[in-house]
Amino acid sequence: MSFQKQIVVDCRGHLLGRLSSIIAKELLNGQQVVLVRCEDTNMSGSLYRAKLKYANFKRKKTNSNPRHGPFHQRAPSKILWRTIRGMVPHKTARGAAALDRLKCYEGVPHPFDRKKRMVIPAALKVLRLRPERKFCKLGDLSSLFGWKHSALVERLEAQRKVKSEAFHKKKVAGTRARTASMKKIKVSGDDAKILEAAGFA
Repeated sequence: MSFQKQIVVDCRGHLLGRLSSIIAKELLNGQQVVLVRCEDTNMSGSLYRAKLKYANFKRKKTNSNPRHGPFHQRAPSKILWRTIRGMVPHKTARGAAALDRLKCYEGVPHPFDRKKRMVIPAALKVLRLRPERKFCKLGDLSSLFGWKHSALVERLEAQRKVKSEAFHKKKVAGTRARTASMKKIKVSGDDAKILEAAGFA
């Protein structure tokens, strides 16, 4: 991944562990990363298996005072954030600074719906998991354990997709119109030679 000021990754269709390890490395290298649509992250294995694993994790608490932790996050963005935290030396200054460079969101909130989103091929389920294998979505697991906002996120996403489609159609129409008008332009012979010499042939 080439270094940029900030990269926005669309988590839809990515495998949780593979995505987390790649993002953790990027954060430690100094890259700012924003993860959107965390609820659509995939996990290998059935939902039943994921449920058993999370229930087992939920049992782990401080015996004398459970409020001391460990804390069991319910929201998909927080579960993903904690998975990445486990792959970063977060108790050192370097690790803490790396985690500060990470932002995780459900859905695609305002500033990022206007930005170019990327995928990470090395973490995509379709490329990494055999088609007959079971998998589940992080959002479904969260809903089973008390995350209450899946319907809200779904509604907001539906609204965003309508706006996004309208913008895309407008952009495509604009590009076509520009290409058509470029073809109609007649350039004189002298100007054509100058353009050719400048590399615009």
